[in-house]
Amino acid sequence: MIRLQRQLGESYTDASIQELDARIGVARERLGDSLLILGHHYQRDEVMKWADSRGDSLALSRFAAASTTAKYIVFCGVHFMAEAADIITRPDQQVILPDLNAGCSMADMADTEDVELAWEEFSRVTDIEKFVPITYINSAASLKNFVGRRGGSVCTSSNARAVLSWALEPPDRGDSSKKVLFVPDQHLGRNTAFQLGYKAKDMALYDPRLDNGGLDEQTIKESTVLLWKGYCSVHQRFTVDQVKSFRDLHPDGIVVVHPECPHEVVELADAVGSTDFIIKTIDQAPEGTDIAVGTEIHLVNRLANEHPDKKVVSLDPLVCPCSTMFRIDPPHLCWVLEGLVEGEVRNRITVEEDVAEGARLALDRMLSIS
Repeated sequence: MIRLQRQLGESYTDASIQELDARIGVARERLGDSLLILGHHYQRDEVMKWADSRGDSLALSRFAAASTTAKYIVFCGVHFMAEAADIITRPDQQVILPDLNAGCSMADMADTEDVELAWEEFSRVTDIEKFVPITYINSAASLKNFVGRRGGSVCTSSNARAVLSWALEPPDRGDSSKKVLFVPDQHLGRNTAFQLGYKAKDMALYDPRLDNGGLDEQTIKESTVLLWKGYCSVHQRFTVDQVKSFRDLHPDGIVVVHPECPHEVVELADAVGSTDFIIKTIDQAPEGTDIAVGTEIHLVNRLANEHPDKKVVSLDPLVCPCSTMFRIDPPHLCWVLEGLVEGEVRNRITVEEDVAEGARLALDRMLSIS
């Protein structure tokens, strides 16, 4: 990975958390209503406490776009989230990512050029008009652009079922011969297809590192859902053995996991859903409930602290933070805010208009479907 983020000076790296908090507070007060700080659910607490709004990437982007006063949107998340915010927000709003190295390993697994190559391979062996591309929102703007310009849609973990249903069973034509290329998260695609009643035989895994994705012509022709070989490094860690171990210790407990987890884990869970779904499930659980959660540890710990009447633990005893999200820290947040006070916009994230236009098509389709 090419390091894009400039190194911070000692006034930031050597400062205590108390000093950084004081400086962030001063900068925030000076910037007033022109500043909006967004915090993704997986963000560390010492950053999240400064967020004006917390949520998932799409909800935060829409919140920013709805602001009538915010000129500067500081997105405490990862790169694809800041791109989505830039696409959705107004031209007079500027989106800032505190650390440019805060990327997403899953998004990086679906390089747009590799997806274009796969599309060309499919077109040589089958009717490409039957294919509908779907990209998880955890993807680069360039990939959303590719999908949007080919009649496809973005999806989130909350609406993946609705989007996949739309792609495979167009209500205006009743065409049941459609196929889907689902990128980049194979697990969300697989779990959603199973939800809709498709079987393992209806799906195939495309590996961009192999010739023709490792698939023969017949498999491409016969598969309904082609899954990109990508995954979330956090959610892929959760296993069947972890679920069984928790149930052995807590037979009356419940297991709640994210749909980015492997299918065999999802099958054993009591509840499966997005980060917002997980939050609501724990909010509504009866007092005294033992709950194992299969998602990022910062969110799990926050939920545990917010619900002392329940025992909320990570399904993975070794835990695993989102390492790229973890790059957003108080020194970087302080650095971009003080830059704004000084009249310098640091780490602005911009998406070229020709790319944003196609990406917006894919996002708008998703919103119309949902």
